[in-house]
Amino acid sequence: MLGGRRTILSTAPVPLVVPAGVFDAPAADGAGGGFGWCASDELEWRCAVERWDDATPIDGSDPARMVFVMKTLVDFLPRELARLHAFGLGLGDEWALAPYAIDDATDELFARSVRPRDVFWLAADNLNALYWGLHDWAHFHNHGPFEQRAFNELQCDTAALAWLAKNRVAIGLGDARWRRLVDEVMELATMRFQLEGIAWDTERAAALRTIG
Repeated sequence: MLGGRRTILSTAPVPLVVPAGVFDAPAADGAGGGFGWCASDELEWRCAVERWDDATPIDGSDPARMVFVMKTLVDFLPRELARLHAFGLGLGDEWALAPYAIDDATDELFARSVRPRDVFWLAADNLNALYWGLHDWAHFHNHGPFEQRAFNELQCDTAALAWLAKNRVAIGLGDARWRRLVDEVMELATMRFQLEGIAWDTERAAALRTIG
């Protein structure tokens, strides 16, 4: 039997905050596709209580000990045993999305119209892992060609921050750590825009600052 703390995180859709062309345009017949091709609503998150660590910085490093566990076998996606990446939850033979396959899941879930919540729950025992899990959850629901990385990632940053803010009490995220987290995300977003030579305007910066 699975153990650890089980929390249902509210992940309501977040408005588009980047240029419309960053994501695929909606299908002409309304059959899906594009930004918000599938409306997000909630994500099941599990964490071994004694392992929770909210001090891990959001600095672009790999989200160690984060994995999307499959509720049922998803044979069209790369997979690994979940227990190799998540600990203290009593995992046995459960499969998980291979950590390197976030892009595969983003493309294949969209192509097959498979709703993410029907196939995944999230295991994450530290704040960096939880942040990137929510960031990837946004990717799964918002498909695009990934040709404008800074803007693409900014939309997912916005969603992850909005969802963390909405669930702060359930997560146990204090004011000081929240403010530091926003600063860390701002630094990452600023760096991406600088690398692409795109102006990082004050309006977008202010929007991130006001989340939560």
